[in-house]
Amino acid sequence: MEYHNRETAHKLAHGTLKNYCTTQRYIEKFLKEKYKRNDIALSELNYRFIMDFESYLQKYKPKDHHKPLGNNGVMKHIERLRKMVNMAVTMDWLDKAPFAKYKLHFDKSERGYLTKEELNVLAYKTFSIERLQSVLDMFLFSCFTGLAYIDMANLTRGNIVKGIDGGDWLVTNRQKTETVVKVPLLPQASALIKKYHDHPKASNSDTLFPVISNQRMNGYLKEIADICGIGKTLTFHIARHTFATTVTLSNGVPIESVSKMLGHTSIRTTQIYAKVVEHKLSEDMQNLRERMASGS
Repeated sequence: MEYHNRETAHKLAHGTLKNYCTTQRYIEKFLKEKYKRNDIALSELNYRFIMDFESYLQKYKPKDHHKPLGNNGVMKHIERLRKMVNMAVTMDWLDKAPFAKYKLHFDKSERGYLTKEELNVLAYKTFSIERLQSVLDMFLFSCFTGLAYIDMANLTRGNIVKGIDGGDWLVTNRQKTETVVKVPLLPQASALIKKYHDHPKASNSDTLFPVISNQRMNGYLKEIADICGIGKTLTFHIARHTFATTVTLSNGVPIESVSKMLGHTSIRTTQIYAKVVEHKLSEDMQNLRERMASGS
């Protein structure tokens, strides 16, 4: 695991690498408590080891303020362990993969997003406190472009180019997957870029917006949600999901186009969002009923 973290440090996003290190720490604790050892030979890994590790994670009670792991959190740690073990097989350090018979079992989770009404409340809200207004604007920009926090934070004027239609497009690389993302800008997103064109903090850092850390941003977003009477935890994940559901899929943008704009490497990832747009489904069927009734 140390070899993997060292060799892939330059390729992985900081958050992803941090997750691998967390998994490694859990394995170290598990080895000490279950086997009274600090390490284990790869040849000793077997199906029982995986099942015991899964059971250990499910029962683990953190001593700090963190919540116990849910099923999907446990599965993510086992998924990372599996990647390590598969790497060992590829490197010929291990003859066969003990994971061959193991099946990951994730619980399906509904992705949180803002409704059209909630998005409108935020879009029409103005704050006299500048820090709240700029955080709200960056959050809204993500709602209208689908960008993750880190990709929004890294934007410069060079990322805005003239597209095939002669309009402004946002072209960037997703830090998480290194996929090229091209998004034709909606008027709301263009207006936000224009608003911060001469902002001193953005100009000094050569970014489109006066970016602050994700942690501080989420703190301010909590304040904004409270003031606006929105009972959801506002994060950049929610903004991205809002773009996928309320802004694009609900307005009839095909899922293939949404998948491209989100920078997903598989359309299956995008389909998670499609499941929650029941309003659009109802609308489509109503249109079909009307067409069938009129015989056209």
